[in-house]
Amino acid sequence: MLPRNQTDVSEFLLLGLTDDPELQSLLFHLFLSIYLVTVLGNLLITLAVISDSHLHTPMYFFLSNLSFTDICMSTVTIPKMLVNIQTQNQSIPFIGCLAQIGLVLVWGIFENFLLAAMAYDRYVAICHPLRYTVIMNVHLCVLLTVLSLFLSTMAALLHSLMVLRLSFCKDLEIPHFFCELAQVLKLACSDTLINNLLIYFVISLFVGIPLCGIIFSYSQIVSCVLRIPSAGGKLKVFSTCGSHLSVVSLFYGTGLGVYISFAISDSSRKTAVASMMYAVFPQMMNPFIYSLRNRDMKRALMKLTGRIRSFLILCHLLMARVSRMRESARNPG
Repeated sequence: MLPRNQTDVSEFLLLGLTDDPELQSLLFHLFLSIYLVTVLGNLLITLAVISDSHLHTPMYFFLSNLSFTDICMSTVTIPKMLVNIQTQNQSIPFIGCLAQIGLVLVWGIFENFLLAAMAYDRYVAICHPLRYTVIMNVHLCVLLTVLSLFLSTMAALLHSLMVLRLSFCKDLEIPHFFCELAQVLKLACSDTLINNLLIYFVISLFVGIPLCGIIFSYSQIVSCVLRIPSAGGKLKVFSTCGSHLSVVSLFYGTGLGVYISFAISDSSRKTAVASMMYAVFPQMMNPFIYSLRNRDMKRALMKLTGRIRSFLILCHLLMARVSRMRESARNPG
């Protein structure tokens, strides 16, 4: 196939997960449900943290940022897939595809940094409890968050700009439901060696270092916990890390699954299904993990839902009263 310059590329085609119309209809309703659950669950977590003063701590500050990141990650990928299924139009503009690549990288790398910051928070809380408020102060938490977002944005921008230098062949079909960087690089007719080297560099730096930080933090936590004499004390201390460990396992476990799928599978569709595991399911499951395993979060969510219920009842009563007043005005007799 003859290459053509990227300026001639106006759009790519997202083939999705299947060509079967019946399965597409099923996928539409499935992914719509997943998206609504993801947004609602993470929004409730964020509102609960904001509304409850007892949750104004570093751990829940990072958790609210994680929930916001999960909403953004899902919004980047799922709505476009739903629109394509509904309209039976598989196209995505070149600029839109480039934006998807960049935003997926931004929120994916940022989530990686947040998980490392949360692990460090647990390490300080358990291993240095008397210095916790001094070390994990507001300025450090904000600095870690802003710096993480800045580095994530720079890495994503660099990847996006490197894609702009490529030329593409006539076959512009992406066997995926969103523009994944690895899939787009496969369509390039020009040399992608620099792009691939950049991927390995970013993974080593922006994924490897935070992961090493998480492993180090938990190795220190385990060491501290083992020095506690009572079994009940060990369980109580380590239980504070249960939710975070579950989220970390889900995040890196699905990422490892995608990497293995790339390595052993020749089927692009199977790889797309594997990629769905890291781009969709962790974002949906995180609110359930934290709400089910954390007593403080359960309490805050119950308070929040109670307030929302009271507000909705009040709105209903006000609307009913307005409706009766209008009815009385129409029939004064």
